[in-house]
Amino acid sequence: METVTLTTERLVLRAPREADIEAIEAACQDPEIPRWTTVPSPYTRENAVDFVKLVAGWWADGKETVWAVFVDDRLSGMIGLHDIEQHHTGGHAEIGFWMTAEARGHGYLAEAARAVIDWGFSELGLVRIAWRAVAGNVASASAALALGFRYEGMQRQALTGPRGRDDGWFAGLLVDDDRTPVEWPVL
Repeated sequence: METVTLTTERLVLRAPREADIEAIEAACQDPEIPRWTTVPSPYTRENAVDFVKLVAGWWADGKETVWAVFVDDRLSGMIGLHDIEQHHTGGHAEIGFWMTAEARGHGYLAEAARAVIDWGFSELGLVRIAWRAVAGNVASASAALALGFRYEGMQRQALTGPRGRDDGWFAGLLVDDDRTPVEWPVL
């Protein structure tokens, strides 16, 4: 599939490219990003180069759609739909994201996520978008709750990453959910 650029009131979301490598490397020095994601630590320029190449391939084969999030031409985060699967009854994917330290707390993540979710449901024909995070990642869970995801539970040692195995919180959003936040027992 061809890459797609999404724009919102304050953001531009586009596939990361070679010109973004330095900014990606710098952003991933924030210890909060590898703490809660599968981003390698330490994060090197080579990791950023490889990531940009991987994203191009993911878009091309339609298995993942990853956008760099820009505020005023400054890299502010990454967001994507991962493990996209199409089925005759409708597709599904998982949303994943991180934001730079400077971008947190301004509502950019929610704005970007709404655009990605809307695009996934309308353009990819998804019927379900999953969210998951390492148990204890309250910031990510709070964002998912605000976006209307429904908490579906905790799974022991279900997530794997550079640190090993972690317990995971899981949630989902269906195309016909009204997206009104509902209480989560872990928040």
